[in-house]
Amino acid sequence: MSAVGEVYIDISVVLGQSTMPIHQLLKMGRGAVIELDSRESEPVMILANGKLIARGEIVISGEHIAVSVTELLFGNNR
Repeated sequence: MSAVGEVYIDISVVLGQSTMPIHQLLKMGRGAVIELDSRESEPVMILANGKLIARGEIVISGEHIAVSVTELLFGNNR
């Protein structure tokens, strides 16, 4: 395996975003709901080390949640 194969990256999936006052955040407890700025049908953002690299859609299979990549946004795939 090449040296590149040993490099680890942090993958994040962003479903949406929200802005709220800090006092509202501090009052939240278990079970609180945060409304996001996106709809269920909208693509999610896939980040590698905090940089947007792709878009995808949520896939639910039994108890597992996954992301299916629908669009690559880096390299020659732009």
